[in-house]
Amino acid sequence: KSSAGVYSLLPLGLRVLNKINGIIRKEMDAIGGEELLMPSLIEKKYWQKSNRWATDVIYRTGRNLEDGKVHDFEYGLGWTHEEVIAAIALNFIQSYRDLPKAAYQIQTKFRAEVRAQGGLLRGREFLMKDLYSFHTDVEDLNRYYEVVKDAYRKIFEQFSLRAIVAEASGGAFTKEYTHEFQVLNEAGEDTLHYCDQCGFAQNKEVFDEARHTNCEGAIAVGRAIEVGNIFRLGTNFSEAFGLSFTDEAGARKSVVMGSYGIGPTRIMGTLVEEFHDDRGIIWPATVSPFRVHLIELPSPNGTAHVLAQEVYEALQKEGVEVLYDDRSKVSAGEKFADADLLGITYRAVIGDKNAPKIELKRRDSDDIELLSASALLKAVRL
Repeated sequence: KSSAGVYSLLPLGLRVLNKINGIIRKEMDAIGGEELLMPSLIEKKYWQKSNRWATDVIYRTGRNLEDGKVHDFEYGLGWTHEEVIAAIALNFIQSYRDLPKAAYQIQTKFRAEVRAQGGLLRGREFLMKDLYSFHTDVEDLNRYYEVVKDAYRKIFEQFSLRAIVAEASGGAFTKEYTHEFQVLNEAGEDTLHYCDQCGFAQNKEVFDEARHTNCEGAIAVGRAIEVGNIFRLGTNFSEAFGLSFTDEAGARKSVVMGSYGIGPTRIMGTLVEEFHDDRGIIWPATVSPFRVHLIELPSPNGTAHVLAQEVYEALQKEGVEVLYDDRSKVSAGEKFADADLLGITYRAVIGDKNAPKIELKRRDSDDIELLSASALLKAVRL
């Protein structure tokens, strides 16, 4: 933690985040998203076009004194990028033949959160995947909206998260209902009304029990963490920026837009809230910083050291990510405690007691196996 809501990611945490991003990228690419990178520093004129310069979550710069003169230097740090992507799209969308299009980025966002809390769950600086889509009409937007919804479901399944799709307010983006992906967890800030029988779910802010129809299931209430959201923007931003296209009849029409967000750093925090015990983190295998945590125990005759070196090199040769704890002046108990705390999928222990066998244990299980080096390599492969 550097300050309230602002964090540094250390090496193991960064490895987890990169794996989260890799899963997201794969699914965004699969639905036709093209990755780009937009600036964090966004000039005032862009925010003014959409009437969001005065939005309370934006960090705004003032005037600067340079060379003894006062210069206007007004920018807002990007908390979202509808304005910038609409301005970019002006260069690429002129005809119906240019549509539909979809582009996304994974980039740092900044929001002036009054109550930065919950670690990575609500920060002032955080990573966001934001996807934007462009369409000829609402029907095509609705089609792609469902495509993204399915892609999000696939993403959260790969994180072993049960994400409930809930109706929510459009906030500063749209007047229409939007959809949030919510994970039930007491650490969450949102209150979710949901029905397990029919799938109905709404954020407390928009809850209307009358919309729960044709179902006799009871509505439950629980705390939840929002891990994703999708918005039908319509023509709000395209009209503000003059983003239009010529249809097949030669008429000019405003481009219809959609916006879709996932917070990779918030997902990281959510995974820790969901998967842990009193000893530490239990990372899902898909995002574990390493596949194997190899522990070499103190060995008076050096047998364990030789075997551990051989196993380490064999794992690397096979492309298995391995963290090798070869610290010589640290007790076995401390090494085991560190392994539990870090939450890597497999713990492989090599010591004189069991050599040449290797003790293998999954972080999410209490079962221990004694395996040969070759059997270990097979067991830990993805």
